[in-house]
Amino acid sequence: MTKITFIYPDGTEKTVETANGVSVLEVAHANNIPLEGACEGSLACSTCHCIVEDEELFDALPEPSEEEEDMLDLAFGLTLTSRLGCQIMVTDLLEGARFRLPEATRNIAS
Repeated sequence: MTKITFIYPDGTEKTVETANGVSVLEVAHANNIPLEGACEGSLACSTCHCIVEDEELFDALPEPSEEEEDMLDLAFGLTLTSRLGCQIMVTDLLEGARFRLPEATRNIAS
């Protein structure tokens, strides 16, 4: 099991344990964490945008695909360590990882 912490916009935190092999978006949904994921993880929106708090972890993650980068361009509150939760798979590398949820999302389907 891997422990991951989600940081809400108001600064409160929720740490959860999860099995490897699922996406950060799936972890959020399974634990009632408000990471939207309007496209259900099909890489067609930016509503599962989250911010990797640890720059070293961000650098250790697999590079985002061109499609993910295109979707990130649409994300509200984009930072240098922004990623889409649907594209980050849980592995041992994420033990202790901290993901900040942005204050809002930009859902162009709404």
